[in-house]
Amino acid sequence: MSMRFTTKARRGMVALTVVAALAVGVAGCGGGGDGGKKPRTSASSSKHSGSGPTAQEGQSDTPLAELKGSDGLLLRITSAQRDSGGFVTVNGDLKNDGAKSLVIPSALSGNETEITRNGRSLGGATLVDSKGKKRYYVLRDTDGRPLTTTGFSTIKAGESLAVFMQFPAPPTGTTEVTFQLPTFSSAPIEISG
Repeated sequence: MSMRFTTKARRGMVALTVVAALAVGVAGCGGGGDGGKKPRTSASSSKHSGSGPTAQEGQSDTPLAELKGSDGLLLRITSAQRDSGGFVTVNGDLKNDGAKSLVIPSALSGNETEITRNGRSLGGATLVDSKGKKRYYVLRDTDGRPLTTTGFSTIKAGESLAVFMQFPAPPTGTTEVTFQLPTFSSAPIEISG
């Protein structure tokens, strides 16, 4: 009986330690003085049905850009916000404008092994500063996971998925960049903040 109690107590302590470590890790990655306005998007909680996207805080109804992808995919970029931590967060909606369910192309994840081993994502997205002659790739956490919406594989006809991507911020004088995502057309977007 005491052996069983000891084993359960150890499991509880291990679980508590893991939860505490994850909480510290999330808090360490999330700072930056942005007042808690980071997108809290996950694949399971961000899906919504209907033809119109849901308005996210601080975003207007007019998108910064609409990019057409393969097989009826449409990406509406609704904001590109610079924060004081040196990041640019791009928010939008990925919509299936086609008549049937679509498997999300693996090309959207890019071709870097470190990103592709973490599953489907928008890790292939880049921001191009043509004046500064630089390309900015999606940021990664310490485990190599892209700081973007992940874990989605299909989108039903007419369904939208709220998405985000986080990039290193270009110099403060740079306000216009070109957004690129594999299999989609590219488009200029304006960074605010």
